[in-house]
Amino acid sequence: CAVRAAHVLSEIAKNEEMKKACIEADLVLTLIPLLESTDQEMLLHAGRAIGRICYDNRDLQEELVKVGVIPSLVRILTDYAENEPLVHVALLALYNLADLDSAKEALSMTKVAEQLVKQLRRTESHERLEIVFEVLQTLAENDALKVQLVDAGVPEVLSEILLRLQGSSQAEDTCIVKAASDLIVSLLLGGKKGNITGQRAEGCKKTMQNLVLILARHKNSQGKDSLNSEFTSFVSIIVLLTSLTCLVLPLSSDGNCLRMVQLGVIHQLLDLLEKHVQSGDTSVTQAALSALQNLALPVVSKVQILEEGVAEHTEALLRSESPPVQFKLLGTLRTLADGQADAAEILGQDPMLLSRLVQWCSVSEHSGICREANRLLASILHHNRSQEVVKAIQAAQGVKHLVSMTTSEHAALQNEALNALAIASAIDLETLEESFKESQLVQSLHKLLRDENTSPEVKYNSMGLLCRLLNSGDLRQEIEEDKMKDTLEQLCSHSNANVVKEAITTLQVLRGET
Repeated sequence: CAVRAAHVLSEIAKNEEMKKACIEADLVLTLIPLLESTDQEMLLHAGRAIGRICYDNRDLQEELVKVGVIPSLVRILTDYAENEPLVHVALLALYNLADLDSAKEALSMTKVAEQLVKQLRRTESHERLEIVFEVLQTLAENDALKVQLVDAGVPEVLSEILLRLQGSSQAEDTCIVKAASDLIVSLLLGGKKGNITGQRAEGCKKTMQNLVLILARHKNSQGKDSLNSEFTSFVSIIVLLTSLTCLVLPLSSDGNCLRMVQLGVIHQLLDLLEKHVQSGDTSVTQAALSALQNLALPVVSKVQILEEGVAEHTEALLRSESPPVQFKLLGTLRTLADGQADAAEILGQDPMLLSRLVQWCSVSEHSGICREANRLLASILHHNRSQEVVKAIQAAQGVKHLVSMTTSEHAALQNEALNALAIASAIDLETLEESFKESQLVQSLHKLLRDENTSPEVKYNSMGLLCRLLNSGDLRQEIEEDKMKDTLEQLCSHSNANVVKEAITTLQVLRGET
């Protein structure tokens, strides 16, 4: 009798006017206890009735969550995973409730992630997959649930779906590929990488392996894939994002980075960057730049990226007015220049890049961009060995920004600037001399040495730069007139042994003893 009543209610709730009558009669609260039944037919009709009555009614949906409907829905997915109609009702209910903060909080206390993984593994229905994808995408907005979804292996299963659909001739598979790709990005991008351990790390590794396999198949197929450019575009980004976010698995380990380079993903990525910059898709551009930055960590990749012509691809990015894109671009180029003289030389002689860098060094409204622009300039000088680069940066008026960087409130930035200027001075002091005088570098260094709050490392590097400056007659005169000798003598009794040693060395150079 109760089952029939629930069935009748589920049918009449299809009518909008009858639905209003059901709400006025408080039938939802009467139906909720029925979700604890073990009768699957009862669960099916009660679930349908509740779903239809509460559809598009936020107040009622909030009430459902408050009275504990979430655990009941997860229980249905757990206990009756083989009952297709019942699972469909439970998934639709989750789909309708998932965007509520209260529902996300309630779901984070359940094992919903495990159940959604089971559904992803067992279904091949496009309609079912799309519903599960929608639920997952919404849940991924919650940090706690995002971690649970990754831990449960959702990215791994999504990569298996991509692997399964590769080569499909069905147009509707494009939607599934796109949704699965977006989901992997949502789940892995921006997570707390340091927390990826154990089972989660293993799942990420399998995800990446699957995606690398997809790229390998695509390369070998020579364009035979029906989804071709669409499929490759989605997966290229995913492969690199996966490697980017799984820093617990160093790219150099088991050849993953080299494998991706050999598969030509750098070339694909640069093409994607160019395409999406032109279309104004900043989210994809940021993601692709992050991936490229991570791929640029190993030396073997830096060389490959240079050979692929990364410098030519940056021109469009340099024109971008999007602060997030600018920030990502600066970080990527700095990673590329790090430890690679060839890259520093190429970047340091790019007039458009240098002009934009100097412009960004003065952007006060975006402190992060200003900081990264200064750091890239410093990195180029630090790793460069060419006089031409020193002259180019001097001509672009970038030296004054590095002198200013020596007085930053962050010791790490000060040291980067001091080391870069010391190396540049060793390469071509004559070119830099006038800028050093105009920007009062000697006076800035003296202030750093006198300040008791200056870190020992900054003092040490300041004196290292001073030794270089003493090779210039004009700058030596400034150092002597500023009574630097007295300060150096005081530093000979500093508590830090390295500072003492460098102070003695600098005094010897100043006195002409070495």
